[in-house]
Amino acid sequence: MDVVPGPREDRVAPESVETFYTRVYRVTPQSDRVGVRLDGPPLTTLGGSLPSEGTVRGTIQVPPSGVPTVFGPDHPVTGGYPVIGVATPESVDALAQAAPGTEVRFRRV
Repeated sequence: MDVVPGPREDRVAPESVETFYTRVYRVTPQSDRVGVRLDGPPLTTLGGSLPSEGTVRGTIQVPPSGVPTVFGPDHPVTGGYPVIGVATPESVDALAQAAPGTEVRFRRV
């Protein structure tokens, strides 16, 4: 998946940003139109709270579990977790059709 760095990438530990772009994640059965939930190496976020911010389709948030979630067409309008990146529309389209267990890699563009 092609990803544009997000506005809160700096809220994710540098070694976790590297993990995000170099490791494999898998689509889970819990995915739906709200978001594609992934399984893979958890990322470490840097402490402190964030105010809620607007989100768009393709937003990749890092929730407390540390495993990224990619927002789909029925995503929430705001979110309060660090946004490590935003997937390109083409990548989100492809991901929306991925079956559970499909391997996913992220590439910075």
